[in-house]
Amino acid sequence: LSYRELLEQFGMRASMSRKGNCYDNAPMESFWGSLKNELIHHQRYATRADAQAAIQEYIESFYNRQRRHSRLGNISPALFAENFNRHSQAA
Repeated sequence: LSYRELLEQFGMRASMSRKGNCYDNAPMESFWGSLKNELIHHQRYATRADAQAAIQEYIESFYNRQRRHSRLGNISPALFAENFNRHSQAA
C-alpha cells in the first residue's frame, strides 16, 4: 500500500505544513535531535522493549522534569506548566 492509502485505511490525515512553511515541525525536530544526542547515540539496546523503556524514562524523568529549555526561559517543561497553571488560576 502507498503512504496515502495507509493514511486513509487508518482514518488518519497527513501532517503537512503550507508550502514554504518549515516551522510547523520545528519543535518535534528539535525534540528528536535532543533525544538522539542525549540518549540514543550513547546506548545500545538488547531489545526493542529496553529501548522503549529507556526512551520513556528519558522523556518522563529527564526531558520534562529536569532538562532546562531555553525556549521556556531556561526552566523545565514541568515547572513551566506548573507556573502557567498557577498564574491562570490566579487570574
